[in-house]
Parts: sequence; structure tokens; C-alpha cells
Amino acid sequence: MGNGMSELSRQLRDRIRTIPGFPRPGILFKDLTPVFADPDLLARSITAIGDVFPPRGYDAVGGIEARGFILGALVAQAARRPFFPFRKAGKLPAKTIRESYALEYGESAIEMHADALAAGARVLVVDDLLATGGTAAAAVRLARRAGGSVAGVVFLVELTFLDGRAQLIAEGVAPEEILSLVSYAAGE
Repeated sequence: MGNGMSELSRQLRDRIRTIPGFPRPGILFKDLTPVFADPDLLARSITAIGDVFPPRGYDAVGGIEARGFILGALVAQAARRPFFPFRKAGKLPAKTIRESYALEYGESAIEMHADALAAGARVLVVDDLLATGGTAAAAVRLARRAGGSVAGVVFLVELTFLDGRAQLIAEGVAPEEILSLVSYAAGE
């Protein structure tokens, strides 16, 4: 990371709240609402994403429900690119395509509108946090099934100890196509 990115990472760490025991005991929840409440820090974060993934490198931005909607829409607006959502199953009104993924106990699914992408469109997938990588990997598969390719996958936060990056790499996303602005090791 360059000096500017290191400084941004430090500032994000200073603003992100860690909530022990939420939503259940043993979890250290990373609360991003203080970042969203800081217009300057949020703007610098969006600019940093644009520096790594300039708009000429993608045609559309897909944001993963729910906080990925916030970041993805801001990235899309800054890049002047269309935005589309990856939503929980049953939440989109038009024809959808669905992708399932494994959870710790069971399975879940996300969907996108079947017509969200033009054939061959390059997609920047955006979410708030990379943990185990299941949801992001499902979004990558969905974008490809819709006829697009993945230009990159972006996160504000990465929990490195859960190795979600490995799942994205297993889906064929190159390591240099994965960006997280701040990362946390176990217990942080």
C-alpha cells in the first residue's frame, strides 16, 4: 500500500467501531456507520477505489446487499457508470437469476435482474466487508452467468483470518483484482 492508502487505512480503522458479541457471542462486529457518517472519509474511500479501479476498466458496478448498496452506488456515481444490486432472494421485482452459496449452517442465495448487464459488460463488484467470501463469490458467478466479466471486487473491510480472498481466487478472480481498504487479523 502506498503512503496515501496507508493513511486512509489508518483513518478508517480509527472510525470503524468494533462491537463485541454482536450479533452473537464471540463475534467482533465491524460497524461501518461512523465511516458513512463522515462525508470526507467516505469521499476519500470512494476516490481510493477509483484510483485502483479507474472507470475505464469497467462498464457497471454491482453492489451486494445491503451496505454494498451504499458503497457501490457511490462508486458508480463517481465513475459515471450504471449501478445494479445483488439482492437477497425474492427481493427484486423483474426476472432474476439466482446463485446459492454455503453458510456456516445451511445455504443462502442472492439474485440480480437477468437484464442488468449488457453482453460482455465488465463489472466491478462492491461490498462492505469480506469475511468467508461466499456472498462475493456468488456475485462473481452471477455477473458471469449474466454475460459479463469481473473487472474487480472491492471491499471497505477484509477479515483476513476468515480467508474469503481464497474463495474469490478459486472463482478465478486474480489477486490484483481484489481490493480491501482496511484489513483485520483475528481478535482485532
